[in-house]
Amino acid sequence: MVIVGAGVLGAATASRLARDGHRVTVLERGAPGREGSGTTAGNLHMQAVHTRRPGQAVPLDSARFLPLQRAASDLWETVEDELETSVELRRSGGFTIAETEAQVRELHDKHGWETAAGIATEVMDGDAARSALPSLGPTVAAATWCGLDGYANPLKVTPAYLADAARHGARLVPFAPVTAVTRSGGTWRVEAGGEVVQAPVVVDVAGPWLGGIAAMAGIGLRMTPVAIQMHATVRSAPVLPHLVQHIGEGLSVKQVTAGNLLVGGGWPARTMDLDGRSEAGVDGLVGNMALAVRILPFVRDLRLLRMWAGPLAATPDEMPVIGEVPGAPGFLVAGGTYSFTFAPLWGETLRHLVAGTPPPVNVADLGPDRLMRDPLDPLAASPRGGRSTR
Repeated sequence: MVIVGAGVLGAATASRLARDGHRVTVLERGAPGREGSGTTAGNLHMQAVHTRRPGQAVPLDSARFLPLQRAASDLWETVEDELETSVELRRSGGFTIAETEAQVRELHDKHGWETAAGIATEVMDGDAARSALPSLGPTVAAATWCGLDGYANPLKVTPAYLADAARHGARLVPFAPVTAVTRSGGTWRVEAGGEVVQAPVVVDVAGPWLGGIAAMAGIGLRMTPVAIQMHATVRSAPVLPHLVQHIGEGLSVKQVTAGNLLVGGGWPARTMDLDGRSEAGVDGLVGNMALAVRILPFVRDLRLLRMWAGPLAATPDEMPVIGEVPGAPGFLVAGGTYSFTFAPLWGETLRHLVAGTPPPVNVADLGPDRLMRDPLDPLAASPRGGRSTR
């Protein structure tokens, strides 16, 4: 089978399928894990998700996310043992914070859904939150604490999955952009980088290029990729032991083992260029850092070291997409919001979908059928269609 994309989803899927004994070829347009998967913050959002961020058209459905987050959390517990290497997994816990009355109501609603999903959380008012995490600023009106939140190093997770896939016989072909996808009988034919690979199954996990790859196969999917912007401060003494996520602005802040603070995920990048490199911009810098200083005032005293941007897959309804494409037997897709958090779960789910066995979670409502459009629609063939990046 052919997997298109060697980001974290492609790597996790290759590992699962190769372990099942499938002959797996992974095609990657550039260097593995260096696009969206290499530019993300690497957060493990087990309760800490945002409902909106600047420029986001529709709110995320937190209630639908929580069973997926619970299942992903359980799988992350065994990742390092299964891959036989450290990926710098840290379950340091996290606070999702609110500043407005409406956001506080969202925290309380979400707490009820978390309890139903079996995720232990605690809602605190602003004073209690500042007592638990003194670095929080005076504008924080409430916060939800969850001990399962954390992070892993994205520059180690993807290579670890790919190495595991290779140990089980998978073949990786980097710097091989796909140029054609056709089907004859029960076989898919994929042309990429001078190679021609034929297989009964194609798994499209190409991140922001997912829609473009599908379009080559005559499949129109409404995808709305976005470029996020990240910022890293200089190293400092340990001051922020937990992940901090803003429920209404998308921003996340954490301090990694090396001492740097990573700030981002809120304001988008200045441009998204899927043919070259997305560019970080001043508007995003000012927006993200001003918000970070507001909720964590000590950030004001830290010098910024660097910033960068990277493209990520997203859908018009801000929900993941995973499943076989109707009318295209053997063509599966997966991607969308919070793909890093869901990587082990989506890899395992795709393994079951390929085998024709029940997946670990119900994904019937997350299938690509809800995103399908006429393949003659010009937006269907364009992986850029439909989203403003300011």
